Amino acid sequence: MNIDLALEKIYSLKQFHVKLGLDNITHLLNHLDNPQNKFKSIHVAGSNGKGSTCSFLASIQQELGYKVGLYTSPHFVKFNERIRINGTEIDDDEIIYFLEKNKDYIDKYLPTFFEITTALAFDYFNKNNVDYAIIETGLGGRLDATNTIMPVASLITSISYEHSHILGDTLEKIAYEKAGILKKNIPTFLGVLTEVASKTIINIAKKNMSKCFQLSKILVELENGIDLKLKNKVFSFSKTALKGKHQLRNASLAIYVIDQLFEVNGYKIYQKGLDNVVHNSGIQGRYERYKGNNNIIFDAAHNLEGIQVFIEEFKKEYKKYNKCTLVFGAMRDKNIGEMLTWLEPYFSEINVTSTNYERAATSDEIKKIAEEISINVIVNDSPENIFNREFERDKNNCLVIIGSIYLIGEIKRKLRL
Repeated sequence: MNIDLALEKIYSLKQFHVKLGLDNITHLLNHLDNPQNKFKSIHVAGSNGKGSTCSFLASIQQELGYKVGLYTSPHFVKFNERIRINGTEIDDDEIIYFLEKNKDYIDKYLPTFFEITTALAFDYFNKNNVDYAIIETGLGGRLDATNTIMPVASLITSISYEHSHILGDTLEKIAYEKAGILKKNIPTFLGVLTEVASKTIINIAKKNMSKCFQLSKILVELENGIDLKLKNKVFSFSKTALKGKHQLRNASLAIYVIDQLFEVNGYKIYQKGLDNVVHNSGIQGRYERYKGNNNIIFDAAHNLEGIQVFIEEFKKEYKKYNKCTLVFGAMRDKNIGEMLTWLEPYFSEINVTSTNYERAATSDEIKKIAEEISINVIVNDSPENIFNREFERDKNNCLVIIGSIYLIGEIKRKLRL
């Protein structure tokens, strides 16, 4: 079996869609002798900021000298991106070996794509004796396949409306599902949440006898940075390698966790972790400049909250360009109309497109929504061609690709980035 056949096998499991529940993954992990119980882990859920917070955690731990596994989803260009140790992606040979070794089990029990990917990650981290693994939930929390670990800490980064058909149609219901990762007597860390979401999660934490640490209690947001009131003294910082004020909050949550769980000699190590997060974790798509080109921005914002934080940053610079062009694609279950409404004032041209993903809205579906709210869009099913077009016309044009990790990944693959 080569890597292409191996990945084809994994991707074929997507046909079974999402199976919420832990019975299948528990059975699979039992078959593997429960590798998830053989390393320490930190579990991260939330509507936005999960990937960034996971990456900051992993980066700071690496700077502290730990061997750190990092499991995130989805990937942008290559499946291997989902599973890393100290920033290095899992080898093709490891994926092939795992699938060949467990072929009979997979063929018999048909675990889903995410279940087998999660099991692969846990098995790989165990085999390589990581000190810690940072585990990002896939969907929700309570019934997510990753909710089979017993972490040293549980984090919830944010709560906003998403996947309402699965997680619920109120913030209380969504918060309840996310809080499903909380474990008895295991500390809980909360990002800056709404009062409704905080109350729901804190009540669940109390029932679990889980000490609850709220970032809002120690965070002071200044005009040019952050003050964090940590155990020993205040740590102040104003930048990370990831662009945007929201990334300061994500970094703050990661620092808060490390400060409570570890003995850290000197806070300079925190800034080093924040500065080296891209190198240490391989994170992509967070206000990412294409090969350092300030005129091309990839942003994985995929819901209203994400779009809002993107705009918060983009409005600082959009007026300096002669023209701003948008490439937009989104999943069918997102609030596409409102996302476009928020984005429209900053762009003179909006291209809508789709991706080869089962949940993605088609370009025609997005166009119809746009027409209903009187926003002019152009259907463009080959958005990668815009790169050359825009910058042949004017080097001072800006191009933004936003709305879905799958969209960014597909364009990157076509451009071979």
